[in-house]
Amino acid sequence: MFHYLIRRLMVMVPTLLVISVLVFVIIQLPEGDYLSSYIAELEAQGEKLSREKVDFLRQQYGLDRSPVEQYLVWLGGMLRGDFGYSFEYNLPVSEVVGDRLFLSFLLSFATILFTWAVAFPIGVYSATHQYSWTDHGLTFIGFLGLATPNFLLALVLLYFANVVFGTSIGGLMDPEFIGEPMSWAKFFSVLEHLWIPVIVIGTSGTAGMIRRLRANLLDELQRQYVVTARAKGLPRFRLLMKYPLRMALNPFIADIGNLLPQVVSGAAIVSVVLSLPTTGPMLLAALQSQDMYLAGSFLMFLSLLTVVGMFLSDLALAALDPRIRLTGGTRR
Repeated sequence: MFHYLIRRLMVMVPTLLVISVLVFVIIQLPEGDYLSSYIAELEAQGEKLSREKVDFLRQQYGLDRSPVEQYLVWLGGMLRGDFGYSFEYNLPVSEVVGDRLFLSFLLSFATILFTWAVAFPIGVYSATHQYSWTDHGLTFIGFLGLATPNFLLALVLLYFANVVFGTSIGGLMDPEFIGEPMSWAKFFSVLEHLWIPVIVIGTSGTAGMIRRLRANLLDELQRQYVVTARAKGLPRFRLLMKYPLRMALNPFIADIGNLLPQVVSGAAIVSVVLSLPTTGPMLLAALQSQDMYLAGSFLMFLSLLTVVGMFLSDLALAALDPRIRLTGGTRR
């Protein structure tokens, strides 16, 4: 186990290094840069910048350097904990994403809890009551959840809340708390507005998790060890909890690798529709404006969360399921 941990940690370092190169290259692929977009925006408004001013800004932003130099400066800064300077916000990246990162984490954590709390009992019930009327009804609802885009559900809820109840459910807090530092009043306001985006974002994930858990549990319930345990008179609930359910939990554990990146990027389109002050819309805006340090830092953080999440899920799966081995090709 110790050698496996060391080997995985050693693989993570070159993986992140290669990802950093790919992220920087992809950000540099579009023609122009942030300054070009900024100048075009000013010219569209009737303003003009002198050549000296443009050269000064290009030197100030470090855009006069070669791509290799820019990458090395960016990489060296990240190793020191400095993620660069956001051109659009005129602030360090760490200051720009601070509050939004906390709100994104809170929203994603609540969505994960909602997904597991709803999917777990429904998936178990559907598997243990196969082909019953309840199973058919839950299956139909699950298919609806999988087929309905999150942003469409958000639009429907916005419409009904506005037309039927005369209230607005957009945003993640009351208007008076926007731009204010975090306080207990602001925190409770966020909790009051949290349930709508949690339901919208968690619907498709919950539906998919129910289907996977039901399929896995049905497969385990038909195994020979379950038949033998039943023949020996083992109580049904104890049998279900001791072996089949434990083996069927693999999709819950394996999803850790996907859930951690959602802390930053999850449901960006839903965040735009519901006007949520999370990191998803900021990432989209940074990519559109070619704010390379802000966008690159977001993407690298996503990559780090993905690599760490897959590492944690592999360890948890190895501990949960004895059928999973840490080394491949082991002879029996």
